[in-house]
Amino acid sequence: MSLKLDVMLADSVVTAAERARALEGCGVDGVFTFENSHDPFFPLVAAAPACSLDLMTNVAIAFPRSPVHLAHAAYDLHLMSEGRFRLGLGSQVRAHVENRYGARWGKPVAQMREWVEATKAILNCWQDGTRLKFEGEYTRHTLMTPAFNPGPNPFGVPKVLVGALGPKMNQMAAEVADGILVMPFNSARHMRERTRPAIQAGLDAAGRSRGDIEVTAEVIVGVGRTEEELEAAKAIRFLLAFYGSTPAYKAVLDVEGMGDLQPELNALSKQGRWAEMSTLIDDKAMNVLAVHGTPEEAAAEVVARYGDCDRVCAYFPHYNAPDDLVADFAAALKAARS
Repeated sequence: MSLKLDVMLADSVVTAAERARALEGCGVDGVFTFENSHDPFFPLVAAAPACSLDLMTNVAIAFPRSPVHLAHAAYDLHLMSEGRFRLGLGSQVRAHVENRYGARWGKPVAQMREWVEATKAILNCWQDGTRLKFEGEYTRHTLMTPAFNPGPNPFGVPKVLVGALGPKMNQMAAEVADGILVMPFNSARHMRERTRPAIQAGLDAAGRSRGDIEVTAEVIVGVGRTEEELEAAKAIRFLLAFYGSTPAYKAVLDVEGMGDLQPELNALSKQGRWAEMSTLIDDKAMNVLAVHGTPEEAAAEVVARYGDCDRVCAYFPHYNAPDDLVADFAAALKAARS
């Protein structure tokens, strides 16, 4: 069983190299960035020469960027890291794409399919010298002159992965992408009843096998060794409440019979009552939607839920998980997966 462990790198490029070295010392397999208050690519540029870890955007928002921009960033990071980079793309939601980025929002599954296919077509054009001819509804790429072609990457073509939650996005990603990043607001039952069947349907539709793609389970983790640390780790409820307030994530709550939570959380978010939202996530909901416990308990639960995946991205949000605790979790996961 592989089940490699990825954790979050620093947000800012300023501290990324130092943080990458520290996390490598914790025994993790890779680091990822998330597009929030900083660019997701710059920290990985800083980290690439500072460590030997796998590197990934998880995720870079796709639609505001041209597939050409994405291909260049992926090519250069793959080159800098000597083949350790993976490009993870996400769709975000319409309000952010249109009103924050000023970009076009169409049908997100169809649009993401084109972004993946176009980015891969550009990368393959550079790698194999094939003619670039991608003509879609949302993007079109038919010109690649020698001056703008970097040529073959000595470390091959970087993988393009898609962040997915719903069955349609998961199925599409399994058809055309190199991997799937299963969104962190998830549960064992939702993974079993909704996500895995959608992935298999996509593989079947494309005539692909499970070995043709990389499946990464993202999971919100709260770990502690003492009662005090375990109580502090319950701060993960804030992130669960934030995710749960979003209509797109109601399907996960519905599967677990907790669908009534979503409108309650959404109402509080619209009133700006953020502190109250986490009180609606009780211990039962926390343990269904996230993983909480000692490093050994958390690792065992991750393997039980996602042991058939290739990688797991662990989030340690809203509490100070010291490096020695991250290291304990990494060691426990290695022991549990073997």
